[in-house]
Amino acid sequence: MRASLKQKILEVCDRRISEKGPSVGVSFYAFFANKNDDPELLMEVAEWWIRTHRLDHFEKAAKIRTMVADLG
Repeated sequence: MRASLKQKILEVCDRRISEKGPSVGVSFYAFFANKNDDPELLMEVAEWWIRTHRLDHFEKAAKIRTMVADLG
């Protein structure tokens, strides 16, 4: 996963957790605008989320944050 994407995911998860608490959920769409202006990036996240890790549509932001932070 590219560094800019990892950073974006960490920022979004941190913001959601600080706003709504540690049990807040996110989907991979949370990391994108409401328009599909970068389909390759969207597919990169979808691949990681769905195919690689077989995650549910909504997951705890804290879980996703930990998974992405552990990527190094």
